[in-house]
Amino acid sequence: MRFAAALTLAALVATPVSAQSPCITGPEAEAMTLVALPDIIRETGRVCAARLPATSLVRNQSSTLISRYQIEADRAWPSARAAIVKLSDPAVDALLQSDYARPLLTSLLVPQIVGRIVARDCGTIDRLVTLLQPLPPRNTAGIVVETLRYLKADKARRGDRSTPDLPLCTATESR
Repeated sequence: MRFAAALTLAALVATPVSAQSPCITGPEAEAMTLVALPDIIRETGRVCAARLPATSLVRNQSSTLISRYQIEADRAWPSARAAIVKLSDPAVDALLQSDYARPLLTSLLVPQIVGRIVARDCGTIDRLVTLLQPLPPRNTAGIVVETLRYLKADKARRGDRSTPDLPLCTATESR
């Protein structure tokens, strides 16, 4: 799930203030994912427009899917903002209070995620979004985060360098 890489937002804005690297909990990661998903879906639709039929859910920018995700993104922003502050310097909080902070962060992040989409993957991405569409957006964000948690654990086992190193807390760190 390429759009799952929304969690790399933490890596983009994080400047840890202590020697021990902070991590984000599952709910914090889900909030960050929810904030980025509407823009990721929109941009994926634009990037994949030539490869998908006009009826494709990803390509159909007027769909209720994006509206549903936008509502949840708005609700999740305060939690996502707190997670970003947790991963960076507390002084960042004042900057994130601006109405411009969220669009700026997503405008920096989304092209980095969607820019990794290979045209031949557009059909698979559309199929995944179509399968996830009946779920509430929070459930989709949960699936994304758990997939990333699995990939992080698998990376540690195999030493895979291609999987992003995301600051997800382990079960013991979340407590």
